[in-house]
Parts: sequence; C-alpha cells; structure tokens
Amino acid sequence: MIGSFTSKFFMLGQVLPAHRAAYSQYGGLFQPTMTQAIRLLSAQPFSKSSQASPPAPYPPLTTLPPYDLVDPFTNASLFYSTNHFDLVHSPSAYLSRRHAWVHIFPEGKIHQHEDKIMRYFKWGVSRLILESEPAPTFVPVYIEGMDQVYHESREFPRPLPRPGKELAVTFGNAIETDQGIFGEMRRRWQDIVSREQANDPEAGRHMGVLTENLKYSEEARELRMECTMKVRDEIIKLRRSRGLPDEDPKNSLVATWRAEGGTGQREGQMADGSWVKDT
Repeated sequence: MIGSFTSKFFMLGQVLPAHRAAYSQYGGLFQPTMTQAIRLLSAQPFSKSSQASPPAPYPPLTTLPPYDLVDPFTNASLFYSTNHFDLVHSPSAYLSRRHAWVHIFPEGKIHQHEDKIMRYFKWGVSRLILESEPAPTFVPVYIEGMDQVYHESREFPRPLPRPGKELAVTFGNAIETDQGIFGEMRRRWQDIVSREQANDPEAGRHMGVLTENLKYSEEARELRMECTMKVRDEIIKLRRSRGLPDEDPKNSLVATWRAEGGTGQREGQMADGSWVKDT
C-alpha cells in the first residue's frame, strides 16, 4: 500500500495509516500510529530526560522558523514504521503540530443500518483521552445521512455519490477531559502509571509507549473500557438530539457484534440487515 496512489492520496489528506487487527498482526490498540495520534494531541518533548536536571524548554511557536524541528536527530524522528518494513512520515516530529486536532471514527468501519444504530466503539479513543498531555479537548460529532449518499449496496455507477440527498453533522459541546468524569479517569490512569514506575523506571518515560503491564493489566483494560463507554454515551446524546430513539445497551458491547455475519463474514450485508465495510 505504501507508495500506491491511494496511499499518497490519504497521506496528502493527513490521514494516519493504520492496520486492522482482523487482517494484520501489526494492527490493534498499541500499533505505532496510536503513538503518533497521542503525540499529535500533546506537547513535546515526548521522552522524559534520564538526567537529574530538567531538559531545556522549547522555544515558543512564534519564534520558530518555517521548518520548526529544533533537533530532529535527538528530539524526534522524522519517520516511523507501522510494521517494521515501511517508512511513514511522522507529523508529530514538528513543534507546530503540538495540540493538533485528531479526528477519529471510533466504530472503526462503515456500518449502515436502517435504524441508524452504532456498533461498539474501539478502545483506541480511550488511549487518546487518558494518555495525551496535557489533557485534550473532546468534541463529539454525529454524522447522519452517508448511507443515503453512498450506500454500500449501490450498484452501477457505484463510485459516484447519489445526488440530491441530505447530510446532517451534529456537534456537541467541547469537553475538557481534565475535568469531570474524564478528569477522574485520567487521574486513575496516572495512578496506574505511577505504581508501574515504582517497579519499572521506564514505564511512562516515552509518551504513547507502554509496558506490557500497562497494556494488558486488568485494571488498565477496565479503565479503557469505561472511558470508551463514556465517549459513546456523549455520541448517544447527539443521536438522541436528532430525534432518534435510544439504542439497546447491548449494542455498545463487543460480544454483541462477534456473531455478525454468522459464518465469519466481515463485509457486505450482515444477518441483522446492516451493511458493513472495513475502512
């Protein structure tokens, strides 16, 4: 894919490359692109100094030249790999990308259902909220009508959108994640990291890079699940504001969707009548 027309197209659109765990051993919650997303939301430096004295502060953005890498050979890498073989440009290496916007689609795939229900949300969204420093601002968005413009069942001329259809994009209020329920979750995450550092000084040293325990401990997993559920609740509020009825709570659970298709089918029309396509 790297070097192909579609790869170039999405790179110019500032899309971060990601692997799907269903198809690649390099996918999942802890792939390198997640580290990039966390760092884009954050402020440099991304590695804590092992020296006793604190690192020198970075200059303000107003004093930086057009190419704003202070020292790419010691402070940030210009490239990273998603699978140990490719080489992808690293946007977080640039100081002007501090506190950037990162737009995500937590369902992780196209899902079109006549009742406009949502699939479960992937846990990657929780990493962005819990691990970014300082705490990011979360703006929930609900998009409605893409199934009318570009339905997965359409035939010739399939690549063309249907004209004359309506789209609705509903924005919620900006949520500061260092406050309220998200702030409480972030404090719990920081407590988990602090306890891990007592046993492993490297834990938490590099932003977006986790030890095995921080990845897979039951406490960390439960917190990510809880945070992701809260994100989904905020999107449900927007869905409700559009006059849609509340969903069955089971729709938010991974287990509910494991049986979709019945025979391991991942795309196309599913047993419940919905249409699914991996993105």
